[in-house]
Amino acid sequence: MSKYGFLSVIEEEMDKHFAYDYAMDWDKKNHAVELTFVLEAQNASGVETIDDQGEVSSEDIVFEDYVLFYNPAKSTFDADDYLVTIPYDPKKGLSREFLAYFAQTLNEIATQGLDDLMDFLSDETAIDFGLDWDADAFEKGRADLVEGKFYPYPRY
Repeated sequence: MSKYGFLSVIEEEMDKHFAYDYAMDWDKKNHAVELTFVLEAQNASGVETIDDQGEVSSEDIVFEDYVLFYNPAKSTFDADDYLVTIPYDPKKGLSREFLAYFAQTLNEIATQGLDDLMDFLSDETAIDFGLDWDADAFEKGRADLVEGKFYPYPRY
């Protein structure tokens, strides 16, 4: 029987604070949890775009990005594949307050990102689009958190 630990709390906080579609993938072998989220924008003008695999399209835009919660001692990954990678303490896990703060921050970034995506589609001189995670601002806000109970990494 599984004990979902901070997986359940991430889902609860994302449902409360995140306004976009998302999915979680628990990679048990890699001691990691990947969170995928999607931004969608209508490409009413039929602007041709090229995705990261070189595919050209003038269809509506479905933009996916990823966040990884990982065990610093056991997980392996390429940080360039993620918007942000967040280590968790293998013994303590993560607190609800931290996960709520994370979900709120990710929602702000996604909202700004959707605005930026719409601007990208209407600006003929724009070359590329992507989301930015401000690690310094996130850590500054995190320093003000008063964390209570911690939820461990899920066990099975």
